[in-house]
Amino acid sequence: MSLYASASGTKPDPTGRPASEDGYRLWLRYDRIPEEAQRQRYLAQIGALVVSGDSPTLAIARAELAQGLSGLLGVALPVEPEVTHGGALVAGTPRSSVWIAALGLGDRLAVVGDEGYLLGTAAHGGLACTYIAANTDVGVLYGAFHFLRLLQTRQPIHALALGTQPRIGLRVLNHWDNLDRTIERGYAGFSVWDWHKLPDYIDPRYRDYARACASIGLNGTLLNNTNASAHMLMEQYLVKVAAMVDLFRPYGLKVFISVRFSSPIELGALDTADPADPAVRAWWKAKVDEVYRHAPDLGGFVVKADSEGQPGPHDYHRTHAEGANMLADALADHGGVLMWRAFVYDHRSADDRHKQAYLEFTPLDGQFRPNVILQVKNGAIDFQPREPFHPLFGAMPRTPLAMEFQLTQEYLGCATHLAYLAPMYKECLDSDTYAHGPGSPVSGVIDGTLDGHTLTAMAAVANIGDDRNWCGHPFAQSNWYAFGRLCWDHTLTSEAIAEEWLRLTFSNDPRFVEAARGMMMASREAVVNYMTPLGLHHLMARGHHYGPGPWVADSWRADWNSVYYHRADAHGLGFDRTASGSNAVAQYHPPLSERFGSLDECPEEFLLWFHHVAWDHRLASGRTLWEELCHRYQVGVDAVRVMQRTWDTLEEFVDPARFEHVQALLRIQEKEARWWRDACVLYFQTFARRPVPAGYEPAEKTLAEYMALQHYFVPGTARPIAQPLE
Repeated sequence: MSLYASASGTKPDPTGRPASEDGYRLWLRYDRIPEEAQRQRYLAQIGALVVSGDSPTLAIARAELAQGLSGLLGVALPVEPEVTHGGALVAGTPRSSVWIAALGLGDRLAVVGDEGYLLGTAAHGGLACTYIAANTDVGVLYGAFHFLRLLQTRQPIHALALGTQPRIGLRVLNHWDNLDRTIERGYAGFSVWDWHKLPDYIDPRYRDYARACASIGLNGTLLNNTNASAHMLMEQYLVKVAAMVDLFRPYGLKVFISVRFSSPIELGALDTADPADPAVRAWWKAKVDEVYRHAPDLGGFVVKADSEGQPGPHDYHRTHAEGANMLADALADHGGVLMWRAFVYDHRSADDRHKQAYLEFTPLDGQFRPNVILQVKNGAIDFQPREPFHPLFGAMPRTPLAMEFQLTQEYLGCATHLAYLAPMYKECLDSDTYAHGPGSPVSGVIDGTLDGHTLTAMAAVANIGDDRNWCGHPFAQSNWYAFGRLCWDHTLTSEAIAEEWLRLTFSNDPRFVEAARGMMMASREAVVNYMTPLGLHHLMARGHHYGPGPWVADSWRADWNSVYYHRADAHGLGFDRTASGSNAVAQYHPPLSERFGSLDECPEEFLLWFHHVAWDHRLASGRTLWEELCHRYQVGVDAVRVMQRTWDTLEEFVDPARFEHVQALLRIQEKEARWWRDACVLYFQTFARRPVPAGYEPAEKTLAEYMALQHYFVPGTARPIAQPLE
């Protein structure tokens, strides 16, 4: 039974405001449409519900449509096995429904593939219907959610004629969840997966999770941390994984698991994990066979190797291709996919971490098995508030590349800050790689159209925990939603997704939608300005990444120090990645390499990423670098205050509980934005040795006081279960 049914928020309170609710229902709120005329228009077209077929997936689609329509329209529609009169909503495939078969949609259905669907209106044999048609049952389920979304957002349905299919094949949420229920970079409580009680107890929340994922077209979930524990491949955990596979299957949700490269040593009592060793290869073949005996339709494996202390093929002087292909060969007989993460960097490199993944992987282009896809972060460093797109996109035409985004706000306020991230994702997806000349966007790399790949994927590090509202911050739900929508169709705009989410989650009132959408669209840029303006990056405190730490300089690894990235000195600020520096700009195709490499032509949002700039250098605003830096930090704080004032005007449209929750979090965000501004400006002033321009707010503390701040037990700092196994 779904927990959604017990969620509050279906009746108004005496003041006229919506009743308080806790956010559990996400965007799947089927509350009664208040406008009588709108309800009657929908009812005139939908007099009955017909979903023929008895598969588990079609049963879910039927139940979803029945629940959604009765909630939105205020009446329980008859659910009939076949159409006997006009005004019906019919859903199914040509095989499951005689009505869908009779519509003659074959040519149109051929275009939408295995997961797409058609929504339309038609008349046949004197009967009128609105139809949801697909080639597969899961396509029908996706179409059902889309149809309900149209009603939730008050769209006309009298002349439907649309067809859609996902642009990306694998659309996967990555849970960095440990088996002890801690979450690495988790800011919404503990893991939703209760491994101790599996497989015998299936928490109803698991179904609600699958339902939410299916509603936005996601078709994959990675259950465990990429910093993997070998325990995951033990028999006692494989039966638990199998239970999740069975549960998620009707929702079209494939399960992936992270595996530890050194598992043959820790589980198999071998003395090596060398991918060229026949005994190692045999061990993996036997282990994969065992995994698939428990879960025959497992999606595959995700691997993090040779990065941040994780074991990998480099331990045996083998390449990433050799390591990946060993696992891919074991998976191939079962149709499994290997998602091999390209987030690798070597602490022994004295050059530039930005360059390392490119240097590591481009020589291996074309050497990976057909069922291997390289999972590449959107930027070359590490999920920063703003990064130029990763240079690997457009540099490996013979290898499928998957996009990896981060939904959880590791570097964007740890879920206490409102940061709508669709603009960040779109900024990357829409960037032109120039790999085949102008018009070669990153999106074309990952959807396979640029280089002709059929294995395609987008992944994102989930922001989900066991908090009742799933994501901690009510607005953080929008990033989960936006990721799913962009996986399905990366041509959607950030504005359109924000409006859709607001209408589904809060209110359809245009006064609310316009104001709240403006908040969302400004939020990410605000975070960039009060944290890392002008291309600064990795200024966060070490370890937990909570709060500013531009002074961090005492880590044993150079690239775990903030000073490694900003390079502040008496002359100026920024990392020189031009030909006179690390020459990372050469990893991009011309003319982008020339643009990034030119001080005058480099976009200012990436200026300090690619250039060490003199403090007195004049920017487009006419201000010096120092003046512009101070200005951007202040602008970021001011933007949060604008969001606060805007939200305060929207009280009548939002239920009291969620309104007050967001209001309190905006107060935290404003306080922490000031903390960021003051600490960073004071620190960089020690190098610039110039006064803060007149008119800017004075700092509340001294630099020494900011540097002395210590934070303990910050959420999201959990580490994986210790190795080796006991």
